[in-house]
Amino acid sequence: MLEQMGIAAKKASWQLALLSSAKKNQALAVIADTLEASSDVILAANEKDIANAKQGGLSDAMIDRLLLTPSRLAGIANDVRHVYRLTDPVGHVIDGSMLDSGLNLQRRRVPLGVVGVIYESRPNVTIDVASLCLKTGNAVILRGGKETVNTNQAMVAVIQLALKKCGLPAAAVQSIDSPDRALIDELLKLDRYVDMIIPRGGAGLHKLCKENSTIPVIIGGIGVCHTFVDETADIEKALTVIENAKTQRPSTCNTLETLLVQRSIVSSFMPRLSEKMAASGVTLHATPEAQMHLTGEANVVALNDEELDSEWLSLDLNVVVVEGLDEAIEHIREHGSAHSDAILTRSLLNAERFVNEVDSAAVYVNASTRFTDGGQFGLGAEVAVSTQKLHARGPMGLEALTTYKWIGYGDDLIRR
Repeated sequence: MLEQMGIAAKKASWQLALLSSAKKNQALAVIADTLEASSDVILAANEKDIANAKQGGLSDAMIDRLLLTPSRLAGIANDVRHVYRLTDPVGHVIDGSMLDSGLNLQRRRVPLGVVGVIYESRPNVTIDVASLCLKTGNAVILRGGKETVNTNQAMVAVIQLALKKCGLPAAAVQSIDSPDRALIDELLKLDRYVDMIIPRGGAGLHKLCKENSTIPVIIGGIGVCHTFVDETADIEKALTVIENAKTQRPSTCNTLETLLVQRSIVSSFMPRLSEKMAASGVTLHATPEAQMHLTGEANVVALNDEELDSEWLSLDLNVVVVEGLDEAIEHIREHGSAHSDAILTRSLLNAERFVNEVDSAAVYVNASTRFTDGGQFGLGAEVAVSTQKLHARGPMGLEALTTYKWIGYGDDLIRR
């Protein structure tokens, strides 16, 4: 079955690669309109997934990730409209020159071809990935989690209907609907047809793909994000940033998971933090030294060291006291996932050191880690957040879904 999907996707990619920007934008506009027109069908399918999730005992954080509401669905449709308003990178000449040999050489952006995306829970990923791939002339094979199988089927059916309306191949966007995990292994070996694999999910999924794929894999999306508060920070403003980074949408990968506080300010900072987090319903997992100063109504529990290396994806926050910037940087290097890390400071020297020495895909000074997002970065919807260093890093927008080819123009030129 998957080989036939791969063949169809590869054929579709050849057709997509030749489309004009206007034709691709037309298809995206129709997809957005069809999503809204089919909202009842999509939301009904999502209700089935939510009911199954509750029956299966999924956590509130996981249920929030897969939940669609009328406003969320409208937002997804508007994200598609935003993508078609973005500049199409395909065909852009990155650079070029006339060589001494007389060869006019160009480096031009082209689609990757066929992208395989394996993801868990969040149904908006289906539309985000499809719209970005179509905009860049790529075909895509989607494999969502079993938790959202009904929603994904409904969404892909809507996309394929819109593609047919525009005279484009429905095979440009396909999904693997079976929950059989053996099909993931089969997809990872489909290197004859698929050009890149992008996993979006937990550490286990990334490990599975990295160890078993014969196709290049983009690794990322695991967000053990940190914020360091140094002794020069404006405490009131820092607390506002921390609250946003932790509570604005705690089930996302760019949510703050560990707060590092400089030892010299713990006596004044910790009680204020306790008060702020209590009001937001956040449970604080604190080291013994931090616990001593977390007075107030906040729910405070002892920190397990293993919790420093994983995502909470919930209203839980690790609190660790560090001597200063050196220890904060060392902690991030040991426990971070190279996703998003921030410093809250009024010291230009500390800010520059943090930016230069923390090797993460996104580094912030006096800002929330929640900004690591394709939409917030002006990229449109994102296909993933890459924490690796080759090809793409950080939120992956349109350019990250292209490669390039060298094109040489000559006048019956030969090499001498």
